[in-house]
Amino acid sequence: MLRRIVIFSLLGLITQALWADEPSLRVATRIVEPFVYQDNGQLTGFSVDLWQEIAQRLKLTSKFVVVPDINGLLSNVQSGAADLGIAAISITAERERTVDFSQPMFDSGLQIMVATRAHRSDVITAVIEGIFSSTLIPLLEAVALLILVPAHLVWFWERRHPASMLSHRSYFPGIFEACWWAASTLATQADQMPRATFARIIAVMWMFASVIFVAYFTATVTSNLTVQQMHGVIEGPADLPGKRVYGLSGSTSLDYLHVHSVSAQVVKTLDEAVDGLLNREGDAIVYDAPALMYYAAHEGKGKVNVVGAMFHRENYGIVFPEHSARLKAIDGALLKMKEDGTYDQLYAKWFEVK
Repeated sequence: MLRRIVIFSLLGLITQALWADEPSLRVATRIVEPFVYQDNGQLTGFSVDLWQEIAQRLKLTSKFVVVPDINGLLSNVQSGAADLGIAAISITAERERTVDFSQPMFDSGLQIMVATRAHRSDVITAVIEGIFSSTLIPLLEAVALLILVPAHLVWFWERRHPASMLSHRSYFPGIFEACWWAASTLATQADQMPRATFARIIAVMWMFASVIFVAYFTATVTSNLTVQQMHGVIEGPADLPGKRVYGLSGSTSLDYLHVHSVSAQVVKTLDEAVDGLLNREGDAIVYDAPALMYYAAHEGKGKVNVVGAMFHRENYGIVFPEHSARLKAIDGALLKMKEDGTYDQLYAKWFEVK
């Protein structure tokens, strides 16, 4: 261990001599909390602190160049517009074809975020959706027409009875009273029975039909609510197929969703995806676990939840142009930080619950 520390110290001294006259390094980054974000006009975050510690150890001067997304960051490094890039950049085989990566600077993976909704409002919404589903609307329309049949029969016989339950014997408004009676009977709320014999026979038959209808209607609504609840639950990646899932442009989450045949709605920012969740335009977000957990614990607290365990494990790295002369020294400084406990202190500052 002592030998490795001595070697890395010598590498640092050599690097300082070689880079003493070099201009300030251009470090490409992007906003992705808690790795990089703006606080009172200054960049801060885990990746910012990590780079500043590396730069201090190697006596480097640098300035950050903020780009809008991961594709812009990678293209800036690849073209030489930036000397290196740091944020939350997953190391993948595809990216390794055009750029180089440092040793892993952070262990990560994907996770799922869903909207948090009040239980009461969910139940009310589910009941309304269950009642007015495509299955029940035609049934309700048919019943509304069928009510006219017993209503007309009861009116026809009941209007001639001297003790009729109808206040008006004429067709209008007598038929409206009969329709109200038929609808009340269907809902098992009728408070009167017809007086005429044939009208009573019709009433008994309609009551039996009402019992059958109420039983069928209740079973259908319950079935619809159960199906909606089953379809609405997302607890892990196995539940994603068939759902409206957001993936961020340029992220590894899009690659994962494509490989697993999950249709993705592509957005540019996490805020845009969260807006879609809260507006019920989407069901879930798949993205880097640290970013989702930080968002759910801060800006999205009470609005969104992270569900299920982390999956599709991956590592973040510092990205360099191919064959960069700076890679070896920066790798050495990063390794030394992990060995002397500095890395653990930075990790605890940003990710451990206080």
